[in-house]
Amino acid sequence: MGTTQLESVPEPKYWHLKTVLTEALDSEFSVGEILPNERDLAARFGVARATLRQALEQLELEGRLQRRRGVGTTVAPPRMGVSVGREQHAWPGGPDDAWHAVDCRLEVPPAALAEPLVTGSEEAVHVVRRSRVSRGQPVASELLYVPAASVPDLSGIDAPSGAARARAVLRELQRLELERQENAVELGSAGAAEARELDRLPGAPVLVVTTRYIARGRAAALSVATYRADTCRLTFGDSGGVEIHHGPERQAS
Repeated sequence: MGTTQLESVPEPKYWHLKTVLTEALDSEFSVGEILPNERDLAARFGVARATLRQALEQLELEGRLQRRRGVGTTVAPPRMGVSVGREQHAWPGGPDDAWHAVDCRLEVPPAALAEPLVTGSEEAVHVVRRSRVSRGQPVASELLYVPAASVPDLSGIDAPSGAARARAVLRELQRLELERQENAVELGSAGAAEARELDRLPGAPVLVVTTRYIARGRAAALSVATYRADTCRLTFGDSGGVEIHHGPERQAS
């Protein structure tokens, strides 16, 4: 495809360029292939590099491209469907849970989470860090905030942190009778910590699923799970559990 002139196009240049790039991705590139550098792409399509970056960012947001550390911009594989609809509620850490416990520390949660947790602004809670891997690559990270009142019987665990303590907190949490859970989903961007865990660049698009677990009429735990938006496609239904499906289809979230 030759140089494309965009000056006469009424819509934003970067949006039209995104369409042109999408056609090029479908016809000229394969999954995993590295795109030419920004200077060459800008010259090819006759646009400024700022316009090109806007189009590339939009394609990354839509899951068509991935920015990889030390590699560059590559063509993304089809998104994996992640089912977040649940007919039967379950505590995290159950037998069908695909998450891996990494660490647990006693910390004061961010102020924005103190209210939904119904804790004091300076009250420390157990913060369980978990990760999720699919096909050998990280697809999600989670911070699970558990008030001390939800897991009072941790006296037998000597380790102040680590995976063993994380698993102990999860076991104690399951002793409660779960009444219900409340889910919310929003689009966000990866901070420095999430970017490291997910092998993305800071600012990469992510899907944030917040789940509040209710027991004894109060919030017993709060999960903030961050999924790679370039890899995951959220689906809703009565599947009963959170599963990652490797389907051939490609759909925007």
